[in-house]
Amino acid sequence: MASQFHLADLFETVAATVPDRMALIGDSARYTFAELNARCDRLAAGLAAQGVTRGDAVGLYMYNSPAYLEAFIAACKLGAVPYNVNYRYRADELRYLFANADSAAIIHGAEFSPIVRDVRGDVPTLKVSVAVDDGSGEDTAGSISYADLMAHEPGGPWERSEEDILLCYTGGTTGMPKGVMWPHRAFLFACAGGAGFFNPHGPVTTPADIESRARDGYPLKIFPLAPLMHMAAMWALWGAILNGVTVILDEGRVFDPERLLDTAEREGANMIQFVGDAMATPLRDALKANPGRWNLSHVVNLGSGGAVFSQHLKDDLKALVPSAGITDGLGASETGMSGMAEKSDEGVMRLPANDFQQVVVEDRIGTVGETGFIARTGNTPVGYYGDPVKTAETFIPIDGKLWAVSGDAGRLDEDQKITVFGRGSTCINTGGEKVFPEEVEEALRTHPAIFDAVVAGQPDERWGERVIGVVSPRAGVDRPDMANVKAHLADRLAGYKLPKALVWVDEIKRSPAGKQDYRWAKEVAASA
Repeated sequence: MASQFHLADLFETVAATVPDRMALIGDSARYTFAELNARCDRLAAGLAAQGVTRGDAVGLYMYNSPAYLEAFIAACKLGAVPYNVNYRYRADELRYLFANADSAAIIHGAEFSPIVRDVRGDVPTLKVSVAVDDGSGEDTAGSISYADLMAHEPGGPWERSEEDILLCYTGGTTGMPKGVMWPHRAFLFACAGGAGFFNPHGPVTTPADIESRARDGYPLKIFPLAPLMHMAAMWALWGAILNGVTVILDEGRVFDPERLLDTAEREGANMIQFVGDAMATPLRDALKANPGRWNLSHVVNLGSGGAVFSQHLKDDLKALVPSAGITDGLGASETGMSGMAEKSDEGVMRLPANDFQQVVVEDRIGTVGETGFIARTGNTPVGYYGDPVKTAETFIPIDGKLWAVSGDAGRLDEDQKITVFGRGSTCINTGGEKVFPEEVEEALRTHPAIFDAVVAGQPDERWGERVIGVVSPRAGVDRPDMANVKAHLADRLAGYKLPKALVWVDEIKRSPAGKQDYRWAKEVAASA
């Protein structure tokens, strides 16, 4: 029975409590909790045999697969530090990331072997790289075989503490990736709901409570659609696993809504989790284009987190999947979950303000009517790995408490709710007025001819910046002129928020999880 709030301890208790319950359903494998735990024990022993020990950083550089989850849990079992690697990064970005994390091990898809060989000499702390067979047939010379590590007999027990660290690398909108340091205890409560999201008992209060959360959890299957290297997916996954909930894993390389809906129907998914409009839009379009094709009566929740989820998409999905409740959560790598969004007539959503969540203005807690940045205290990260300067900028002591300040701008209202406007780092200042791109993007996507949109500022001598919409067209629909788009937006946005020009592109550039690339958008907007 778990004696501390450490993910490995808690997972082992879940596996002992519901050993025969299905833990993971993937295209390549299906494992019960007992089977998954046994595989993670063998992998941990294999890594230990290669010199990986407590506190060592273990990079997870692969597409979605059972190996991703196994490697994460195995690292935790060792007291090591698993961290996410964006599989779209190129050699220079990977050199920086692997060295910045002081990587001791890199577990990678076999297809990435050439780039791992290219960069490994620039990572002085590296002890081992491990290649996971992915069917690519790539030469894996220089890396040892994942299957060989799995051949080890289970080892341990290994020393670990609930203050051990998980590293969450976040790209942000500017600069190089930063590794957010989450203690296991803080991660459990701030990101995984204290193992209470899917449970009649609510969050745990002692480590021993995890046994009842597994035993009495609702018999559900969750289907996270984002890549596991995106923390929104990892939060959903751990919130589920610690309740004995089955995880359905998408192992596809591209976001294919029809394939995903086929899987949801076939496997009986109860909860489908995605990231904002970039995933919700193609799901909605597939459902509309194929009426009656899928029986989704078993779906009880369609939930988004990590990006703006527009109201018109919420309404459409509710009509198309009437059995499902629609939820919209806001969170950040530096703060964890901020709560479930409420509809807002201003900004993009509203969130609760309380003792653990407030608006921070510079170095103090804001007052009613003030706009600042949303911040959380209590269970928070302890800083950015190896970056004391940025740590001091983001993790701020106020009135004797450490507050993690997100990049999300918000205003504290009289009813003790926070109106959220969007990412402050992307805010456009036009004629002294602040325009948050998310609000304009949401409005643009309601136009019947616009499939996707991202908004950025363009330098302007008179106004400082002009609002520019970068938009992609919906297939088979004529592109409207600017007057048509402005007329559509007129009832939705104040005049100063309306785009002054549009740039049409074939496709909006986004991250693998569907987040906007604002650096790219600003470059494109410069040509408007």
